[in-house]
This record gives sequence, structure tokens and C-alpha cells, in this order.
Amino acid sequence: MKPLLPFSKLSVLDISQGIAGPYCTEILWQQGAHVIKIEPPEGDWGRHVGAARNGHSSLSISYNAGKQSVCVDGRTAEGKQVLRRLAAQADVVVQNFRPGVAERLGMGYEDLIKTNPDLIYVSISGYGVDGPYAQAPASDSVMQADSGLMFANQDAAGSPRRFGMLMADIATALYAAQQTSAALFHRAMTKEGMHLKLSLFEACAALQVNDITAFGLEGERVPGAVSAPNGIFDTADGAISVLALNNDQFARLSRALNRPDWLKDERFESNEKRMVHRGVLHQQVGEQLREQNTQHWMAMFSEHDVLHAPVRDYTMLAAHPQAEHLGMFQPVEQPDVGLLNLPGLPGAGLHRPLQASPRVGEHTTAILSKAGFSAAEIAQLLQAGAIKQAAITTNEVTQ
Repeated sequence: MKPLLPFSKLSVLDISQGIAGPYCTEILWQQGAHVIKIEPPEGDWGRHVGAARNGHSSLSISYNAGKQSVCVDGRTAEGKQVLRRLAAQADVVVQNFRPGVAERLGMGYEDLIKTNPDLIYVSISGYGVDGPYAQAPASDSVMQADSGLMFANQDAAGSPRRFGMLMADIATALYAAQQTSAALFHRAMTKEGMHLKLSLFEACAALQVNDITAFGLEGERVPGAVSAPNGIFDTADGAISVLALNNDQFARLSRALNRPDWLKDERFESNEKRMVHRGVLHQQVGEQLREQNTQHWMAMFSEHDVLHAPVRDYTMLAAHPQAEHLGMFQPVEQPDVGLLNLPGLPGAGLHRPLQASPRVGEHTTAILSKAGFSAAEIAQLLQAGAIKQAAITTNEVTQ
């Protein structure tokens, strides 16, 4: 008999869109929660950004796997009533609108606790619910610039750069999921609900606490690595990351490359001196690594316990021996798209296998019926355009 997942009895109403809110609730779903994904008639805006096919995108697939989609037009009076009735039955409600929008929908915290007083309500915004920037538009790129992330990711010349992934949104989602877990534990002890207020701005700052501390100690940020050698070097058939953080590691690298002369060279006798002569050291390492293929150097470095890793693309990652051992990637048959090989949450035993992401409104009528709406009410809502039902597929209500 399989043990219950941590959130197997948890009901989550997700009225958020994009990344930060949906990924927060996706984490809860993978840990067992039943998640109802509310979408407007045009769908979550994340369906239309980046790589997309047949009504799905990489965002909507990655952050809404296994959820059940209910299509509600919250601009209508009938739609607002549907949202409030569903919220009255939820343990957790997650929204990431600009401050004030949820309140105008009648879905603010104070509105919902009138009928659901022990609700855990999660508000995710760009800059917070109040203050001089509360209504400022925020995106991942905006936040990477405004929070110091681009400053932290300077190149060797000191030019700020955007991280090549949606770092601000993803970090906020992780903090939101953790705080939701903490709030649920608090409710289990006290029977009290809670309003959690998170912002991308605060999450990005928290993510950088070590770098901010170092900046406070040194008064500046020096771009580049903190040790030498430390970099990405071309091999005969690819690229490999190699580094040494201290004298012992540098000695191991010297032995792996059969360079005993480095251990007698005064320029390389400490990390501080190696940093001064980093250019010379990197040139010598680079010249030698280009002489053999990546597998050759991986074998040599493994033998001498040198810090290293080949630079892998995602196909190579999926074929990584350790990824295969851990079962990191799972095959997911996504209707309208095809077979995808995707990673789930880390850690064994505390999350369910990934499932497909739903179409817009795929589970509308089934969920409303389960929530107590009569057949006549559902028919009236459909006729009024307050809700929409997509074509039924095999992904229909399995939870």
C-alpha cells in the first residue's frame, strides 16, 4: 500500500497565471494536492508565450501538469459567483494579480474569509501589495534588472547580464510553495488561516543574500571567478568546466594534467597568486585540454578527484548516468503535443508522477458538478458564456 502524499487531502484553487503562481501550485500538486486551475476564455497568458503548439506552451505544460482546468469568465457577474463558490471549498487560494485586481473580482482575502475563515490565501505580486512601486508593471526581465540579479551576473568585463532562464519567477514560486507549507503547518496547530504576501522583488533579494553580504563586506562586486583555474575550456570535441578552489585541489589538477612544474612555480603557490596570473594559467590549461576529447579528460579528472563537468545540453542531461539512476526524467504524453521527457520534483517518495497539462476548460463541467452545481445551473452558465467546457479527453477528471 502506497503511503499518502503530504498534501493528498489538500484542495487548492489556482487563479494565478504565468509562472510564479502556477509553479507554486504545481509543486503542491506534485506533492499530492488537488489543484483546480482557473483560466479565462482566452486561457492563461502563459499558454501564448515562448515555445507553443496547439494551445499549449512550454510554460503551460511545465507549470500546470496534472491540474484540472476550469474556464470561467470572471468579468461577468455569474463568473464571479462561480469563483467565490469554488473558493469557499478550497484550503488554499493562490493569485498573482496586480494589487487590487482580486478585490475587484470579489476574490480578495477579506472577501473570501467571510465564508472560509481558515483559508490560506497566497498573494504574489511584482513589488508588494502597497508602497510606491506596488502598481508598477513587473516581468522576469524587469525584476532581474531592478533586484540586482543582472548586476550579480556580470561578465568578466563588468557588464550586467540577464540570467538565461526565468529566475525571478521561479525563485518566487519556490518561496511561495515553502511559505504555503509553513502556513498549512501553522493552521494544523492553531486552526488559523493566513494571508501570505510575497513579491518577486523580495524573493530576488532573498535569493542573493550571500552576494549582498559579500558586497557589504567588500564594498564592491568583482566580476568573475574567485579562484584559478576556474572556467570553461574547449576540448577536442566539446567543452568542460574545470576548477580548483584551494592548493590541494590545484595539486590534484596538476597531477591529472601531468604538470609537476606548476607545483614548483612561485606564481601558482597560492590561490591569491594564481588569481594574479590567471591569464597565463588559463592559457596553459586551455592549450592542453584542446589536445584530447572530453571523455579522455573526464576519465583523467575522475581518477585524480578534480572538480570538473562536461558542458551538457538538455539531451545530454537526460542521458546522464546519474539522471537515469535517479529516475529524474519522466515520459509524459501531452495531448495535442506528443511525448515529452520532463523532470519532476527532486527527492524520492514525496511526489506523484507527472501528468499532462489540461486544455483550457477541460474539466469545467465535471469540477462544477463535483462542487455542488446542479445540471441546470451549469447549463445556464454555459449558455450565458460565464463558463466554457473544452472537448473531453482521456485526461478528464482522474483525481
